Amino acid sequence: MPTIRVQIRAPEIEAKRISEVLERAFEDEGNPVTVYETKADGSEWAAEILLFDMAAEEAADCVRDRVGSDAFAAPVEAEELPEENWVEKSLEGLKPVRAGRFFVHGSHDRDKRPANALAIEVEAALAFGTGHHGTTAGCLMELDRLLDRRSYSRVLDLGTGTGVLGIGIAMKTRRPVIATDIDPIATETAAENSRKNGVGALVTCFTAAGVDDRRFADYGPFDLVVANILAKPLVRMAAPVSRRMRREATLVLSGLRIEDGPRIISAYGMQGFRLVRRRAIEGWLTLVLTRGRIGA
Repeated sequence: MPTIRVQIRAPEIEAKRISEVLERAFEDEGNPVTVYETKADGSEWAAEILLFDMAAEEAADCVRDRVGSDAFAAPVEAEELPEENWVEKSLEGLKPVRAGRFFVHGSHDRDKRPANALAIEVEAALAFGTGHHGTTAGCLMELDRLLDRRSYSRVLDLGTGTGVLGIGIAMKTRRPVIATDIDPIATETAAENSRKNGVGALVTCFTAAGVDDRRFADYGPFDLVVANILAKPLVRMAAPVSRRMRREATLVLSGLRIEDGPRIISAYGMQGFRLVRRRAIEGWLTLVLTRGRIGA
């Protein structure tokens, strides 16, 4: 399956704006989008997206069609990349991340683990979520706070990616966690990472296309659900997810831009949830909502 890199070069402000447009245009597919400096003097930046299973010219046309040909003053360039795990390669060398008591790191940084931290070792992978993204870090910070204040007996990590959130919850609580994803690669990655981090017996991973899967009924109803996905699917799943939860329950939602907050709060407000906390990191938003008499 060919990997096509589509790139738009522009000054910093414009490149960052373009990257946000690309994220929104391809948010349902979850294609990786990055923005970075290309000249040492800061005069040029690049917004970049990876597309798969198409020719370079087709990928460039796809980008133009999604965002509108007049959206960018700069030309759209596309090229086929060699067969490598480019998501993994782009994450190589990332520094460890501290999020509350959690410390997310790669194997090359084991010696940097603080003595009092809950260290989660996760290598870069095709599955989303290594702790370095603002959404994952925000979720970990809120989970660290929540789990200090209340115990939860049935926990669901929905859209688990690399499994970081489910692993963190299991580490901190030593209680079972259900971790699911629509992507079997993510499910396999989460299961393997759970084993490597010593919580394989606590984290149950399975692949499911949606929460209508009967296994959610078997393991639920849940009193804590964490979902680090994207705004559109989170809105679409508000009612079915809420039905899998207890009357008194807590939601931690992320994968959101700041401007997504109102529609998420509204969608889950219709299911009886109210906003109790919000956290913004690098333009990304994490929301904590509760239903019933639960505080946060």
